Amino acid sequence: MTILWLGDKDCHEVQRVGGKAANLSRLASGYRVPAGFCITPDLYHQWLECPKQEMELPQDLHGIISREYQEMTARCGVVDPAVAVRSSALDEDGQGTSFAGQYDTFLNIQGPDAISDAIVKCWDSVGGERMEAYRKEHNLPAESLGVAVLVQQMVAAEVSGVVFSANPISGNRDEVMINATWGLGESLVSGKVTPDTLVIQKLDFKIKDSQIGEKGLMTVLTEGGTEEVRVPRAQRQAPNFG
Repeated sequence: MTILWLGDKDCHEVQRVGGKAANLSRLASGYRVPAGFCITPDLYHQWLECPKQEMELPQDLHGIISREYQEMTARCGVVDPAVAVRSSALDEDGQGTSFAGQYDTFLNIQGPDAISDAIVKCWDSVGGERMEAYRKEHNLPAESLGVAVLVQQMVAAEVSGVVFSANPISGNRDEVMINATWGLGESLVSGKVTPDTLVIQKLDFKIKDSQIGEKGLMTVLTEGGTEEVRVPRAQRQAPNFG
């Protein structure tokens, strides 16, 4: 199947949609997750068969995306919802390798035409010099670069965070670490800000450690994309956690 929605049982399978989409799909089965659908690698392989100079989706593939975007509009209850378009590689975080950050990501995209363009750019990044160098460095076969693409509703977040199910600093699996910052999460995951940090003990949910970071930058939505802006000085060391 070419399109699988988050929460669908078939979308739980890493080998079909990659780790990122599969984990989100499992989460969506029991928790509130922004609506999204995953474009499986067979559409990517269809695109590869098109003339290389065509940096746009063929009409039949574009029609599929337009139909699913209409479905997303119905599910979200929002006209022309803004979405994030990002890869979900079949071996994005495989043993000994991590493709995370290697592929391009496109945020705050609206409308089927813009989404189709972003999907093609995401696919095109698979064959880019950066990815080819990464593949050769890790002695990976070319077929390991098979990629699904996740299209998910954007949230205009005032605060974003990352939750680690084990403490990434100490390796302690009995602790959860939460990082948080102002605005969208891109400034955080790209390492451009020092976030607020909480370390919580799983056994009794007690806070073991709490630190306020210097959150000098934040990523905000703009028309057709995002931009990084300076956080007001008085807000930089204000806590994100309530």
